[in-house]
Amino acid sequence: MKIEWIYNEENNCHLKTFLKQKGVSRRLSAKIRHEGGQLLVNNTSGRIVDQIKKGDKITIILPPEHPRKEAVIPSYVPLDIVYEDDHYLIVNKPARLTTIPSPLTEQRTDSLVNRIVGYYKLRGYAQTVVHIATRLDRDTTGLVLVAKHRYAHALIDQQQHAHTIKKEYLALLTGKLTNPHFIVNLPIGRQEGSLIKRRVVASGQFAKTQYWYKKSVGQATLYRIQLHTGRTHQIRVHSAYLKHPLLGDRLYDGAKVLPLQRQALHCAYLRFYHPFLEKDVEFTCELPRDMQQYLANN
Repeated sequence: MKIEWIYNEENNCHLKTFLKQKGVSRRLSAKIRHEGGQLLVNNTSGRIVDQIKKGDKITIILPPEHPRKEAVIPSYVPLDIVYEDDHYLIVNKPARLTTIPSPLTEQRTDSLVNRIVGYYKLRGYAQTVVHIATRLDRDTTGLVLVAKHRYAHALIDQQQHAHTIKKEYLALLTGKLTNPHFIVNLPIGRQEGSLIKRRVVASGQFAKTQYWYKKSVGQATLYRIQLHTGRTHQIRVHSAYLKHPLLGDRLYDGAKVLPLQRQALHCAYLRFYHPFLEKDVEFTCELPRDMQQYLANN
Protein backbone atom coordinates (compact mmCIF):
# COMPACT_ATOMS: atom_id res chain seq x y z
CA MET A 1 0.00 0.00 0.00
CA LYS A 2 1.42 3.38 -1.08
CA ILE A 3 0.30 6.64 0.55
CA GLU A 4 1.41 10.06 -0.68
CA TRP A 5 1.19 13.66 0.52
CA ILE A 6 2.37 17.05 -0.76
CA TYR A 7 3.81 19.32 1.91
CA ASN A 8 2.17 22.74 1.48
CA GLU A 9 3.37 24.71 4.49
CA GLU A 10 5.63 27.77 4.07
CA ASN A 11 8.00 26.78 6.87
CA ASN A 12 10.34 23.82 6.57
CA CYS A 13 9.59 20.84 8.80
CA HIS A 14 11.35 17.73 10.02
CA LEU A 15 10.02 14.64 8.28
CA LYS A 16 9.56 13.03 11.69
CA THR A 17 7.26 15.87 12.78
CA PHE A 18 5.25 15.70 9.56
CA LEU A 19 4.71 11.96 9.88
CA LYS A 20 3.57 12.38 13.50
CA GLN A 21 1.04 15.00 12.37
CA LYS A 22 -0.28 12.48 9.85
CA GLY A 23 -0.77 9.85 12.54
CA VAL A 24 2.21 7.69 11.62
CA SER A 25 3.34 6.35 14.97
CA ARG A 26 6.95 5.77 15.97
CA ARG A 27 6.25 2.04 15.89
CA LEU A 28 4.79 2.12 12.37
CA SER A 29 7.63 4.34 11.19
CA ALA A 30 10.12 1.74 12.46
CA LYS A 31 8.23 -1.04 10.70
CA ILE A 32 8.34 0.91 7.43
CA ARG A 33 12.09 1.35 7.73
CA HIS A 34 13.01 -2.14 8.94
CA GLU A 35 10.37 -4.57 7.64
CA GLY A 36 10.37 -4.04 3.91
CA GLY A 37 8.56 -0.71 3.55
CA GLN A 38 9.87 2.54 2.14
CA LEU A 39 9.95 6.20 3.16
CA LEU A 40 10.50 8.53 0.20
CA VAL A 41 10.89 12.27 -0.30
CA ASN A 42 10.44 13.28 -3.92
CA ASN A 43 10.77 9.61 -4.90
CA THR A 44 14.15 9.31 -3.18
CA SER A 45 14.82 7.40 0.01
CA GLY A 46 14.40 9.69 3.00
CA ARG A 47 15.22 9.70 6.71
CA ILE A 48 12.97 10.88 9.52
CA VAL A 49 15.63 13.49 10.48
CA ASP A 50 15.43 15.09 7.01
CA GLN A 51 13.86 18.49 6.55
CA ILE A 52 11.08 18.92 4.02
CA LYS A 53 9.99 22.12 2.28
CA LYS A 54 6.91 23.37 0.51
CA GLY A 55 6.10 21.31 -2.58
CA ASP A 56 7.94 18.19 -1.47
CA LYS A 57 6.17 14.88 -2.08
CA ILE A 58 6.30 12.45 0.82
CA THR A 59 5.55 8.80 0.18
CA ILE A 60 5.27 5.85 2.53
CA ILE A 61 5.05 2.31 1.22
CA LEU A 62 3.74 0.03 3.94
CA PRO A 63 5.54 -3.28 4.43
CA PRO A 64 3.62 -6.52 3.91
CA GLU A 65 1.69 -7.76 6.94
CA HIS A 66 1.89 -11.30 8.20
CA PRO A 67 -0.53 -12.99 10.61
CA ARG A 68 0.83 -13.05 14.16
CA LYS A 69 -0.68 -16.46 14.83
CA GLU A 70 -1.96 -19.35 12.76
CA ALA A 71 -3.29 -18.12 9.42
CA VAL A 72 -7.06 -17.57 9.32
CA ILE A 73 -8.95 -20.18 7.31
CA PRO A 74 -10.74 -18.41 4.44
CA SER A 75 -14.50 -18.73 4.16
CA TYR A 76 -16.10 -17.95 0.82
CA VAL A 77 -19.59 -17.14 2.06
CA PRO A 78 -20.44 -13.84 0.32
CA LEU A 79 -20.27 -10.56 2.21
CA ASP A 80 -22.98 -7.89 2.23
CA ILE A 81 -20.73 -4.94 1.39
CA VAL A 82 -22.02 -1.46 2.17
CA TYR A 83 -18.86 0.46 1.18
CA GLU A 84 -15.31 -0.25 0.07
CA ASP A 85 -12.24 1.72 -1.00
CA ASP A 86 -8.48 1.17 -0.78
CA HIS A 87 -8.47 1.83 2.96
CA TYR A 88 -11.79 0.77 4.50
CA LEU A 89 -14.42 -1.91 4.10
CA ILE A 90 -17.87 -1.64 5.67
CA VAL A 91 -20.06 -4.73 5.80
CA ASN A 92 -23.54 -5.58 7.05
CA LYS A 93 -22.97 -8.47 9.47
CA PRO A 94 -25.77 -11.05 9.74
CA ALA A 95 -26.96 -12.66 12.97
CA ARG A 96 -25.42 -15.89 14.28
CA LEU A 97 -21.96 -14.93 13.02
CA THR A 98 -19.09 -14.04 15.33
CA THR A 99 -16.95 -11.09 14.30
CA ILE A 100 -13.65 -12.87 14.93
CA PRO A 101 -12.77 -16.60 14.97
CA SER A 102 -13.13 -18.46 18.25
CA PRO A 103 -11.80 -21.89 19.34
CA LEU A 104 -15.17 -23.48 18.59
CA THR A 105 -14.90 -25.45 15.34
CA GLU A 106 -17.67 -23.68 13.42
CA GLN A 107 -16.69 -20.21 14.63
CA ARG A 108 -13.03 -20.95 13.88
CA THR A 109 -13.77 -21.52 10.20
CA ASP A 110 -16.69 -19.17 9.53
CA SER A 111 -16.56 -15.86 11.34
CA LEU A 112 -16.78 -12.43 9.71
CA VAL A 113 -12.97 -12.32 9.65
CA ASN A 114 -12.85 -15.69 7.85
CA ARG A 115 -15.27 -14.37 5.23
CA ILE A 116 -13.24 -11.20 4.73
CA VAL A 117 -10.06 -13.23 4.26
CA GLY A 118 -11.89 -15.31 1.65
CA TYR A 119 -13.13 -12.13 -0.05
CA TYR A 120 -9.58 -10.73 -0.14
CA LYS A 121 -8.21 -13.95 -1.61
CA LEU A 122 -10.86 -14.14 -4.35
CA ARG A 123 -9.88 -10.65 -5.45
CA GLY A 124 -6.17 -11.32 -5.36
CA TYR A 125 -5.41 -8.90 -2.53
CA ALA A 126 -1.91 -9.28 -1.15
CA GLN A 127 -3.27 -8.23 2.24
CA THR A 128 -4.90 -11.01 4.27
CA VAL A 129 -4.58 -9.52 7.77
CA VAL A 130 -8.01 -8.21 8.76
CA HIS A 131 -8.19 -5.14 11.01
CA ILE A 132 -11.61 -5.05 12.68
CA ALA A 133 -12.23 -1.48 13.82
CA THR A 134 -15.76 -1.88 15.24
CA ARG A 135 -17.00 -5.22 16.52
CA LEU A 136 -20.52 -6.58 17.05
CA ASP A 137 -21.78 -9.44 19.23
CA ARG A 138 -22.51 -12.75 17.50
CA ASP A 139 -26.26 -12.14 17.31
CA THR A 140 -26.18 -8.38 16.75
CA THR A 141 -26.59 -7.36 13.12
CA GLY A 142 -25.49 -4.36 11.11
CA LEU A 143 -22.54 -2.18 10.21
CA VAL A 144 -18.97 -3.28 10.93
CA LEU A 145 -16.01 -1.08 9.98
CA VAL A 146 -12.85 -2.85 8.80
CA ALA A 147 -9.50 -1.18 8.09
CA LYS A 148 -7.66 -2.67 5.13
CA HIS A 149 -4.15 -1.90 6.40
CA ARG A 150 -2.48 -1.10 9.71
CA TYR A 151 -2.11 2.64 9.06
CA ALA A 152 -5.83 3.01 8.28
CA HIS A 153 -6.55 1.09 11.49
CA ALA A 154 -4.27 3.33 13.55
CA LEU A 155 -6.07 6.45 12.31
CA ILE A 156 -9.47 4.99 13.17
CA ASP A 157 -8.16 3.87 16.56
CA GLN A 158 -7.32 7.51 17.34
CA GLN A 159 -10.93 8.46 16.64
CA GLN A 160 -12.18 5.64 18.84
CA HIS A 161 -10.09 6.87 21.76
CA ALA A 162 -11.41 10.39 21.17
CA HIS A 163 -15.00 9.03 21.01
CA THR A 164 -15.64 10.79 17.69
CA ILE A 165 -16.99 7.76 15.81
CA LYS A 166 -20.78 7.83 15.94
CA LYS A 167 -22.67 4.52 16.01
CA GLU A 168 -26.43 4.28 16.32
CA TYR A 169 -28.51 1.17 16.85
CA LEU A 170 -32.16 0.22 16.55
CA ALA A 171 -33.38 -2.00 19.35
CA LEU A 172 -36.66 -3.53 20.48
CA LEU A 173 -36.99 -3.31 24.26
CA THR A 174 -39.33 -5.62 26.13
CA GLY A 175 -42.40 -3.78 27.48
CA LYS A 176 -44.09 -0.43 26.98
CA LEU A 177 -41.94 2.66 27.45
CA THR A 178 -42.99 6.25 26.74
CA ASN A 179 -39.93 8.28 27.75
CA PRO A 180 -38.97 10.17 24.57
CA HIS A 181 -35.30 10.58 25.45
CA PHE A 182 -33.02 9.50 28.25
CA ILE A 183 -29.37 8.72 29.03
CA VAL A 184 -28.02 5.85 31.12
CA ASN A 185 -24.70 6.56 32.85
CA LEU A 186 -23.92 3.38 34.75
CA PRO A 187 -20.65 1.40 35.01
CA ILE A 188 -20.46 -2.12 33.59
CA GLY A 189 -18.36 -5.05 34.79
CA ARG A 190 -18.32 -8.85 34.66
CA GLN A 191 -21.05 -10.90 36.29
CA GLU A 192 -19.48 -12.95 39.07
CA GLY A 193 -19.10 -16.58 38.05
CA SER A 194 -19.55 -15.91 34.33
CA LEU A 195 -17.01 -15.36 31.59
CA ILE A 196 -19.66 -13.91 29.27
CA LYS A 197 -22.38 -12.09 31.17
CA ARG A 198 -22.00 -8.47 32.29
CA ARG A 199 -23.91 -6.35 34.80
CA VAL A 200 -24.15 -2.84 36.19
CA VAL A 201 -21.70 -2.69 39.09
CA ALA A 202 -20.06 0.21 40.92
CA SER A 203 -16.57 -1.18 40.33
CA GLY A 204 -17.13 -1.52 36.56
CA GLN A 205 -16.02 0.69 33.69
CA PHE A 206 -17.81 3.94 32.84
CA ALA A 207 -20.54 3.39 30.24
CA LYS A 208 -22.91 5.88 28.63
CA THR A 209 -25.90 4.97 26.45
CA GLN A 210 -28.43 7.40 24.96
CA TYR A 211 -31.97 6.41 23.95
CA TRP A 212 -34.56 8.07 21.67
CA TYR A 213 -38.13 6.74 21.46
CA LYS A 214 -39.31 5.65 18.00
CA LYS A 215 -42.63 3.83 18.55
CA SER A 216 -44.48 1.18 20.53
CA VAL A 217 -44.88 -2.13 18.73
CA GLY A 218 -46.96 -4.91 20.30
CA GLN A 219 -45.53 -5.61 23.73
CA ALA A 220 -42.26 -3.89 22.90
CA THR A 221 -40.83 -0.44 22.24
CA LEU A 222 -38.50 0.52 19.40
CA TYR A 223 -35.67 2.87 20.36
CA ARG A 224 -32.82 4.50 18.48
CA ILE A 225 -29.73 4.19 20.64
CA GLN A 226 -26.32 5.83 20.54
CA LEU A 227 -23.27 4.40 22.25
CA HIS A 228 -20.89 6.94 23.77
CA THR A 229 -18.62 4.18 25.10
CA GLY A 230 -18.00 0.68 23.82
CA ARG A 231 -18.34 -1.74 26.71
CA THR A 232 -19.12 -5.41 26.11
CA HIS A 233 -22.93 -5.98 25.89
CA GLN A 234 -23.44 -2.30 26.82
CA ILE A 235 -26.90 -1.76 25.29
CA ARG A 236 -28.05 -5.19 26.45
CA VAL A 237 -26.87 -4.63 30.02
CA HIS A 238 -28.23 -1.09 30.37
CA SER A 239 -31.59 -2.10 28.91
CA ALA A 240 -31.83 -5.12 31.22
CA TYR A 241 -30.96 -2.93 34.21
CA LEU A 242 -33.94 -0.72 33.32
CA LYS A 243 -36.13 -3.88 33.53
CA HIS A 244 -36.68 -3.67 29.77
CA PRO A 245 -34.21 -6.18 28.25
CA LEU A 246 -34.01 -6.54 24.50
CA LEU A 247 -36.57 -8.81 22.89
CA GLY A 248 -35.08 -12.25 22.31
CA ASP A 249 -32.07 -11.64 24.54
CA ARG A 250 -31.92 -14.95 26.40
CA LEU A 251 -28.76 -14.03 28.29
CA TYR A 252 -30.45 -11.02 29.90
CA ASP A 253 -34.01 -12.41 30.21
CA GLY A 254 -35.59 -10.67 27.26
CA ALA A 255 -39.03 -11.84 26.13
CA LYS A 256 -39.06 -14.74 23.68
CA VAL A 257 -41.09 -13.64 20.67
CA LEU A 258 -41.11 -15.15 17.17
CA PRO A 259 -39.71 -14.57 14.59
CA LEU A 260 -36.88 -13.25 16.80
CA GLN A 261 -34.47 -15.95 17.92
CA ARG A 262 -31.75 -13.58 19.08
CA GLN A 263 -31.49 -10.15 20.72
CA ALA A 264 -33.32 -7.52 18.65
CA LEU A 265 -30.34 -5.22 18.14
CA HIS A 266 -29.07 -3.77 14.87
CA CYS A 267 -26.27 -1.28 14.16
CA ALA A 268 -28.07 0.95 11.64
CA TYR A 269 -25.84 4.05 11.37
CA LEU A 270 -22.11 4.77 11.32
CA ARG A 271 -20.28 8.06 10.90
CA PHE A 272 -16.55 8.74 11.08
CA TYR A 273 -13.91 11.06 9.69
CA HIS A 274 -12.32 9.45 6.64
CA PRO A 275 -8.67 10.52 6.97
CA PHE A 276 -7.80 9.76 3.33
CA LEU A 277 -10.83 11.54 1.85
CA GLU A 278 -10.44 14.26 4.50
CA LYS A 279 -14.14 14.48 5.25
CA ASP A 280 -16.85 12.92 7.40
CA VAL A 281 -18.59 9.93 5.86
CA GLU A 282 -21.80 8.26 7.02
CA PHE A 283 -23.53 5.00 6.26
CA THR A 284 -26.91 3.46 6.99
CA CYS A 285 -28.19 -0.10 6.93
CA GLU A 286 -31.82 -1.21 6.95
CA LEU A 287 -33.23 -3.55 9.58
CA PRO A 288 -32.71 -7.29 9.06
CA ARG A 289 -35.64 -9.46 8.04
CA ASP A 290 -36.50 -10.83 11.49
CA MET A 291 -36.85 -7.36 13.04
CA GLN A 292 -38.80 -6.14 10.01
CA GLN A 293 -41.17 -9.08 10.32
CA TYR A 294 -41.77 -8.40 14.00
CA LEU A 295 -42.58 -4.76 13.28
CA ALA A 296 -44.89 -5.71 10.41
CA ASN A 297 -46.82 -8.30 12.47
CA ASN A 298 -47.38 -6.24 15.63
